[in-house]
Amino acid sequence: MGDRGGIATQNYRVTAASRRGNWIRDGLASLQAKIVAVAVILAVWQVVYASGWKPSYVLPSPGTVAATLWQQAREPLLWDAVWTTMNRALVGFGLALLLGTVAGALISRNALLRKAFGPIITGLQTMPAIAWFPFAIIFFGLHTSAILFVVVIGAAPSVAIGVIAGADHIPPLLLRAAKTMNLQGVALYRHVILPASLPMFVSGLRQGWAFAWRSLMAGELVVLVSNTASIGVLLENAQNMSDMPAAISIMIVILLIGIAMDAAFAAADRQVRRRWGLLESDGE
Repeated sequence: MGDRGGIATQNYRVTAASRRGNWIRDGLASLQAKIVAVAVILAVWQVVYASGWKPSYVLPSPGTVAATLWQQAREPLLWDAVWTTMNRALVGFGLALLLGTVAGALISRNALLRKAFGPIITGLQTMPAIAWFPFAIIFFGLHTSAILFVVVIGAAPSVAIGVIAGADHIPPLLLRAAKTMNLQGVALYRHVILPASLPMFVSGLRQGWAFAWRSLMAGELVVLVSNTASIGVLLENAQNMSDMPAAISIMIVILLIGIAMDAAFAAADRQVRRRWGLLESDGE
């Protein structure tokens, strides 16, 4: 028994070390690919700038934009704006997560509700966020609530659709087993439907965040809340002053935040899929 225990412990350590090694290799390979992509973009940008196709005040060089971004990063205004925008994003997405999960859970197992509200949820998902702003501004005024409303209504349908799609892919055998165990109501959702829907649910969260982020950026450009610094306000100010280096630098900040959040959701998605056997384990 002692030898078997020692062998099992050794095998576990080897497997864990192998997984860590694979994670490091995958991370380095992904980082290398991103560096190559950025280098190609910068090279093309520099070539277009050097060609004189547009004057420098319309199309600045990568070096000018990098200097502007560095200068902005050293000032508190940019970080205050990022803090405001991320607070709005997290609050709006949190509300969308709550509403979308509840709506999706209710609709997924009720045929009547699905027939009644399923097409509406799909229609809301395909509706451009910008179309909601006239309503939101009239209803809420030029206030943060107007922005959060559009963020929620832009992201919640994707979350709900993720829950519904996950419920549709639950194996019938699992549902029959739950019925045999007399699981009903809240217990059925807690122990069977929601856990089994998790892979599709995480994918819905990833898509929902993308909708929320786009809605938020549009909202901060349309709904300018007084005495509040945000990324959208900085971008609007750069446009009003025809300051292209500042505008591009703010756009880079928006892009970097979007890439970072998408990478976080992608990592969570891989972990969930690996746990559910939908991806090969790192040790294999």
